[in-house]
Amino acid sequence: MKIKDEYPDLLTLDGFDEAIIGVVERIGIQAICYDTQKIIDILKRDMDEDMAWLWFDINIAKAWVGESTPFFLHRGT
Repeated sequence: MKIKDEYPDLLTLDGFDEAIIGVVERIGIQAICYDTQKIIDILKRDMDEDMAWLWFDINIAKAWVGESTPFFLHRGT
């Protein structure tokens, strides 16, 4: 993935490259940004939708791994 090549030092989620939508920046700190729905779609390959949302919430969205913790975009309807 091009973004991972351009920003090799940023933290990424294993297995979710196709959900990367860009890089965000705040006060000089950069982080990978993921499309939440794309993450859910990837998780749904192995579980139902309710479990995918629960897994995302507990194991991905609430995980803090420092200032470069990825961001998750929830697109509006």
